[in-house]
Amino acid sequence: MAESPIALHIDPEALVPLVRAIVAEVLSQVEAGRQQVPENGKLAFSEEEAARMLGLESHVLRDERRRGRIGASSIVGRRIRYTRADLMEYLSKRRVNLGEQI
Repeated sequence: MAESPIALHIDPEALVPLVRAIVAEVLSQVEAGRQQVPENGKLAFSEEEAARMLGLESHVLRDERRRGRIGASSIVGRRIRYTRADLMEYLSKRRVNLGEQI
């Protein structure tokens, strides 16, 4: 015995709130993803670039990484890359109080 097809009759206007909610959620996710990628499109920086951004020599930054004072990632070929978050965390850990002498 063959099953008969089901026919649905839905008022298109009834779907409008659902479609709007889905579109709003998708746009929110797209915008969140866009904010994670810097404007220049770079997700990570080489040791030389990161050192320059911090005002350090690259060998000093390498030593800091080896001492565990700054996070980094190793990519293909054992190349080291630093994310913006790595650099910001490093700087925030080294903040000094205004009354504290350097």
